[in-house]
Amino acid sequence: MTLDALRPLSQGGGGKRTLAAALAALERDPDGDVAQRLLDEAWRHPKAHVVGVTGPPGVGKSSLCAALVAAWRKSGRTVGVIAVDPSSKASGGALLGDRVRIVHDSADEGSFVRSMAARDRLGGLADQTLATMVLMRALFDRVLIETVGVGQSETDVAGVADTVVFCVQPGAGDSLQFMKAGIVEIPHLIVVTKADLGAAAERARADVAGALSLATAGDWPLRTLAVSSRSGAGADDLMAALEAHRAHLVQDGRLGVARHRQSEGWLQEALRERFGTRGLARLAALGLDASLPAGAQPFERLRELTTALETAR
Repeated sequence: MTLDALRPLSQGGGGKRTLAAALAALERDPDGDVAQRLLDEAWRHPKAHVVGVTGPPGVGKSSLCAALVAAWRKSGRTVGVIAVDPSSKASGGALLGDRVRIVHDSADEGSFVRSMAARDRLGGLADQTLATMVLMRALFDRVLIETVGVGQSETDVAGVADTVVFCVQPGAGDSLQFMKAGIVEIPHLIVVTKADLGAAAERARADVAGALSLATAGDWPLRTLAVSSRSGAGADDLMAALEAHRAHLVQDGRLGVARHRQSEGWLQEALRERFGTRGLARLAALGLDASLPAGAQPFERLRELTTALETAR
């Protein structure tokens, strides 16, 4: 299986059905030779701007994502969506609610939505989100990740997205109730949803803007916008802000630095899940560590370190 075989039909690939089968195989056997070769190839050919949308349940993330997909498709860009859904207690699978809300034209070969179950992850993402993102990033112009919506703990999206959009809902009491230390540090854009509510939305936007007036996401000044997915108000401003942040990342190599930092964090987490903190400590005894050399691929590095730990037992 190659990247070319997974591209949209318009680009000579197998289209949605082939991509869906490849992602299913990746989830079944993420460490298999076929999956690892595909991930290594995808890692070498990033294409998309990756946007993560997060926020508390009921804030309107899915409606906002649907509006973003429609806007990108209207501009001629292909879009891959990863919708991380709540898990079924019975089967452990995704409940597919977000997928139903986001997809409007299932026949559109320029957009693809993959639902993933959060299972017991508390960070708003599924276990295989990064691998799925890396593959989609090499195939589409834009990749959109919607987290499950678990409130203050869902900061993992910062580890997979280039641009993080945090959603706040007006008229639900204190509009800053989710602006806790862990959450407020991750977004690049804050969107007050349901701007068609008028005064309530503007009041929420003003509250958030005032509270974050001195905050920055690195060297990027946080921006607060009010957007209505229903009326379209503020949508153009949001699209412009997303493009502005993408351009900001491209300048001076910021995007490469950010993605390397994300990859190193994923590598360390993967090793911790496989071998625990003692396993990480044993790397030092072997003269190794969980760092990721510049330009190295995290999947290949994980294989190297896994082999070192397993053969040293």
